[in-house]
Amino acid sequence: MSYEDYAARIADSGVITDPWLDGRPRFREEPLVISRARAAELARAAEDLAFAYNELVLRVADAGDAVLEGFFGLTPWQRRMFHMGTHLWHGIARADLFFTAEGIATTELNSDTPTGEAEACVTGALAHAALSGPEAERLRDPNVHLREAFLSVVEGMAHALLDGAYPRTVGLVYPTEFVEDLSVVRLYRSWLEGAGYTVVLGSPFNLRSGPQGTVELFGQRVSVVLRHYKTDWWGERQAAFDDEELEDTQALEEELTLLAEAEIARTVAVVNPFGAVVPQNKRAMAFFWEQIHRFSPRTQDIVRRLVPPTFRLERRSAEELVRERESWVLKSDYGAEGDEVIIGRHVSAELFRASLDHARKGRWVAQRYFEPKLDEAGLTTNYGVFVCGGRACGLYARMHPGMTDEHALSVPLLVGD
Repeated sequence: MSYEDYAARIADSGVITDPWLDGRPRFREEPLVISRARAAELARAAEDLAFAYNELVLRVADAGDAVLEGFFGLTPWQRRMFHMGTHLWHGIARADLFFTAEGIATTELNSDTPTGEAEACVTGALAHAALSGPEAERLRDPNVHLREAFLSVVEGMAHALLDGAYPRTVGLVYPTEFVEDLSVVRLYRSWLEGAGYTVVLGSPFNLRSGPQGTVELFGQRVSVVLRHYKTDWWGERQAAFDDEELEDTQALEEELTLLAEAEIARTVAVVNPFGAVVPQNKRAMAFFWEQIHRFSPRTQDIVRRLVPPTFRLERRSAEELVRERESWVLKSDYGAEGDEVIIGRHVSAELFRASLDHARKGRWVAQRYFEPKLDEAGLTTNYGVFVCGGRACGLYARMHPGMTDEHALSVPLLVGD
């Protein structure tokens, strides 16, 4: 089958309408098959990470604003976001995991606005549907229960956080000016509507106050706000490099205040909660390592096994980092999908030094580089493990010759013996 034919089958799903990116394929038809043992190993690692990050949120909450401002560099409105959610930070997340010679390593637990659900579900279903005979029995699609797990999180949070009778109406809030995440928006909408919810789409700027402390989106009361709009976009914004400036830097004060008051009144539940502003921050990985004595023995073991040694950039000598450039990766606090990630061994010494010189103070970490295992074609596999309410519930695979970015191929993943 040609890629054009495969792309047409993907588009027929009605969920993914962009199987090409810059004229290049976004997908590979041939599935990646992993063993049940390997899938279980990935699931355990993702659940361990969720456990560790939950403890981190509790430790940071206990430490108060001194740590939020001094260690994490959170702005006033980012700190308010954390206080809105605090212990509530996790609904659905995606742990990005890699196999190395020393075991599994992670680059992040995306607990803010994780993506890839649509790509994983659509391609996995197509791959499994193409099987026949014993193979159809032997191999399974690891994402068949992802919808159920996601809906369970939405239902559970609504039940726990809302008072009285409330409409089964979800406001799916996302950056409507961008098209990159429309596939996950379509997927969430289909899942929710299939479960009997009314779904209203809009951006934070379309939220309004309703009667008796309720929240409306385009004039319709919503009881759940499904937040697919990054926490760092809700707060004050500042470029990660000091020689760059952003045009839109103001916090969404009215919208955040509206949701905070509605949460207090128990008329709206936000999924994912705003408490994700801390675990999504890359300096959380530095907190693990620099403050490891604060954590339980279990979390200390998880950090040492899965999280590469990570430190606030200002705590490392620039001369040391330049001298050991090939051993370090620089990451901004809220960079994503390869954006604002400087891998020392993949860039020139001049670019690495310039990145250090212009990295805005209080916004970056230095993380030890790890060497992912490569397949026969020299490609790295980034395993994205979806976690709902602390439980692993799906798998997403991206393959690429270097670091994971928007040009990595999404690959259907099946699990066998």
